[in-house]
Amino acid sequence: MYATNNAISAYQRVGVETGVESADPHKLILMLFEGAQEALARSKMHINHNEIAEKGRMLSKAIMIIDHGLKASLDMNVGGDLAIKLYSLYEYMTNQLLIANAQNNIEKIDEVNKLLFELYDAWKQIGNTEQASKNITI
Repeated sequence: MYATNNAISAYQRVGVETGVESADPHKLILMLFEGAQEALARSKMHINHNEIAEKGRMLSKAIMIIDHGLKASLDMNVGGDLAIKLYSLYEYMTNQLLIANAQNNIEKIDEVNKLLFELYDAWKQIGNTEQASKNITI
């Protein structure tokens, strides 16, 4: 079983690495949202199984994605008020996840996951709109 898990893990890493190499900047942001949401789902599973170390590892992963991925991708010079608000929201999310980690608080994880999903959905819609406008021929 251990060899099977290693093979699956290696396959997933190759899939992610291939996706990253071929992704445009818009898709990379979507992948960050997806990665954070997956880490949050796993953290909840680990809380439910009383696997405290793994829970902490997954919450740390989500925090790193939010902090060093999503927040770091903001262009404060160009993004204006929206970038400032997103920066504050990402700060709020990471603080909530730190509390969730200390308290094994699934409600805080769910709150952050809901916020991430709303941003993910909005970001996805922007991509669909941009793609549709590219496909219009005159």
